[in-house]
Amino acid sequence: MIEVEHIEKRFGAFWAVRGATFRVDRGEAVGLLGPNGAGKTTTIRMITGFLPPDAGHVRIDGKDILNDSLAARACIGYLPESTPLYPEMTVQGLLQHRARLFRIPRRERRAAVDRAIEQCWLTEMRRRRVGHLSKGYRQRVGLAAAILHDPPALILDEPTNGLDPTQITEMRRLMRELAQDRAVIVSSHILSEVEKTCDRIIVIARGAIRANSTIETFGGGACPRCILEAKIDDQTAASAFGDALRALPGVSNVDLESLADWRRFVLTPDVDAPPIAERVGKVVLQHDVVVRELRQEAPSLESAFLELIARADIEDQA
Repeated sequence: MIEVEHIEKRFGAFWAVRGATFRVDRGEAVGLLGPNGAGKTTTIRMITGFLPPDAGHVRIDGKDILNDSLAARACIGYLPESTPLYPEMTVQGLLQHRARLFRIPRRERRAAVDRAIEQCWLTEMRRRRVGHLSKGYRQRVGLAAAILHDPPALILDEPTNGLDPTQITEMRRLMRELAQDRAVIVSSHILSEVEKTCDRIIVIARGAIRANSTIETFGGGACPRCILEAKIDDQTAASAFGDALRALPGVSNVDLESLADWRRFVLTPDVDAPPIAERVGKVVLQHDVVVRELRQEAPSLESAFLELIARADIEDQA
């Protein structure tokens, strides 16, 4: 449904996007992640036709965004981060205006507006002026305008921005519902939101795609950390125990934290190392320490994301 092939964008000497290639199929929700200045917004603007790519192609439902621009953009529902709305219009009047712009047939406009209002929980606000609404309600109006013409592709930039916890839960539900028969791209800085709403993630850093995988496999299958909490009163004994853990094969780092009468050891394994919990257990027996917790902890989306961004910075500087 959304095909991006080797797109590039340059502003003077600065590369905003370099050779980005990916696709999003119908029935799939994909999270677009990256730090500030990574190239996410520029990528979205090229996909939606706001910016022409310097090289490469973007196709929406087979229609080229440059050569068949009107037809391609008619297939897109776009919710930008700063939702452009007319504050003097009522919610219903704004959506009716958007329905005319999208060339929805006159006999179908009322049903389309009513459906969008209901889906975005705006029934009680339909006759209120947009300028009198809270930020959360304005965000919902922007989403209603994006789905008004029932587009097969949705681009949502920070869709939960300004919503309260209840509205965020409803927004997640709606995004999953919309993704059942559409191609959806969600750009967000909130990793937990992407984790709960998307099937796949694409990470952009320094203008290039650094990862494109399901959330389950993101991080390259990194071995889980090992968390050990032990009771060791003597500092010298704790240091000796930590040295023994560091000497284990496959352990790249051991961090020590003091927790009142207990000490927490966080063991980070080498890349592709086998699970280390069993070897840690042998060290515990050798040093005869009291343990209240020994568990493995899979890398979180946040830790894998930060590691990937740091690696991208090092590679680009090299």
